[in-house]
Amino acid sequence: MESDALFTLGEPAAAPGAQAGSGGVGGFTPAGPDAPLPVRMRPAGLDELVGQEHLLTPGAPLRQLVAGSAPMSVILWGPPGSGKTTIAHLVATATDRRFVAMSALTAGVKDVRAVIDTARRQRRSGGPPTVLFIDEVHRFSKTQQDSLLAAVEDRTVTLLAATTENPYFSVISPLLSRCVLLTLRPLDDAAVRGLLRRALVDQRGLGGALTLAAEAEAHLIRLAGGDVRKALTALEAAAASTTALGKDQIDLATAERAVDTAAVRYDRAGDAHYDVTSAFIKSMRGSDVDAALHWLARMLVAGEDARFIARRLVIFASEDVGMADPAALGVATAAAHAVEYVGLPEAQLNLAQAVIHLATAPKSNSATTAIGAAIADVRSGRGGPVPRGLRDAHYSGARGLGHGIGYRYPHDDQRGVVTQQYVPDDLVGTDYYRPSQHGAERSVAGRLPLLRRIVRGLSTPARTDEPAKGGRPARPTSSGGDDDDGRSTATAAQVAEEVGASADGRGQQ
Repeated sequence: MESDALFTLGEPAAAPGAQAGSGGVGGFTPAGPDAPLPVRMRPAGLDELVGQEHLLTPGAPLRQLVAGSAPMSVILWGPPGSGKTTIAHLVATATDRRFVAMSALTAGVKDVRAVIDTARRQRRSGGPPTVLFIDEVHRFSKTQQDSLLAAVEDRTVTLLAATTENPYFSVISPLLSRCVLLTLRPLDDAAVRGLLRRALVDQRGLGGALTLAAEAEAHLIRLAGGDVRKALTALEAAAASTTALGKDQIDLATAERAVDTAAVRYDRAGDAHYDVTSAFIKSMRGSDVDAALHWLARMLVAGEDARFIARRLVIFASEDVGMADPAALGVATAAAHAVEYVGLPEAQLNLAQAVIHLATAPKSNSATTAIGAAIADVRSGRGGPVPRGLRDAHYSGARGLGHGIGYRYPHDDQRGVVTQQYVPDDLVGTDYYRPSQHGAERSVAGRLPLLRRIVRGLSTPARTDEPAKGGRPARPTSSGGDDDDGRSTATAAQVAEEVGASADGRGQQ
């Protein structure tokens, strides 16, 4: 038998069907009665594995891997506590293969080559095939990963690797192409609840010595966030505290003290969910950034779906900030992408940045009121046929129907804007969009009256000799109608300069 400081080489394989933890196998320590609860509760077979049903269908690669019916190399990708190491234990104890486990945190190229050399010698002498389990494989350098390629290619070893990082970025392409990638999902609340209840009654766990109050159970599930290892660790701590107090039921207060985390009064499907969400939105709308961060933290600690929070931010960016800070929508959308791309807990930083931006941004609900008014008109029956000049004229016969005739191309005008009817007849002169004077929208409010005058064919005000603030000529701030004093209209060049001057002011506050 060969050995080094990391693991044992040539460890006798367990008999087929042996329970996980029944003996030390290829570097895995036996699970004794004093082992941590998550270790003692490792499934003894695939039938006890929960939360990964998409990988457990008949003939699926995971079943073949555990049964040893196909010598395929596999990379397990999933968040902490989703079952990667548990699957490795099942592989280690389910067949007569030689199983060797190592961690990328401590192993090096020398260690990998020692396993491969031993596997090659045993293969040539008719010995059992070798399964090499590497935990945290993303921590291997490119050179370390390269050292596996030949042995995986010719099946000297069957590689079983686990990673919490995206393998498309953390595992070299040649190694990835030689393996089947299995993606493990975070366990949902129902799966975590089932495992907690199993641990309460199973002889490998608490053996029925204690019961768990419903509120305490809900607290432990929220704390877990889909990580069953975390849930079982918290249960064990709460059980120890309960036993020390001489009680036979783990209540909420004991669970809170045991894990040093207060239970957040929050139900993702009940009133608390809607109340906290409402407070969150209203705090951002009211520009109270500190309150908004509190409600964000409340949702995150309670285990709210980060995608739900991100969706609310994207909506808020247009509903309550809008044109006062057009960049807000980009910030919110980027945060939503970060939630999908990065995930929690790191994505809480992206959410916090977006909340700070939105809460401190100037506010305008003009986009909300504008589309609301337009939809109300459509639903009430207002809006006739599309004006003929705007109709599609790109097909044979369209001109004969009058489509496109009379249409004026705005880019042919030096102002970039022309007089033309764009709305149905019964909506001529209707104003939906009413810009505020907040933030970047102030410049839009100055430019919009000029645009409406030109488009609607109304008189446009002449430039005055009195400059406006900032050295630019004064501009009207109301839309529609002739000037009250009946001044003559400005020239096209003057209007073009006015429109351009307003455009230059976009974003100034």
